[in-house]
Amino acid sequence: MLVGRELADAAIGTAHSTLMEPGETFTGIDIRAAFLRPVWSGRLVATARPAHRGRTITHDSCEILRADGEPAAMVTSTVLTLRGEQATGR
Repeated sequence: MLVGRELADAAIGTAHSTLMEPGETFTGIDIRAAFLRPVWSGRLVATARPAHRGRTITHDSCEILRADGEPAAMVTSTVLTLRGEQATGR
């Protein structure tokens, strides 16, 4: 379910981007997926949110649901926020 992991990565990145202040950027440093049910076709819905937000490291979670509403995957990610010189040009 490579598509599911890519979907979760995009959802987590989009959600995390809403937390950024001017002059900040971020990068993912870890992503882990637990696949719960097969998906052969149909629409997937990903919902991402921060599970714990620190000053520099944020742990995010994402649930991917199949079209029938059943969970297909649970994904967690660790995101590093960059500031100042670290964020310049990124």
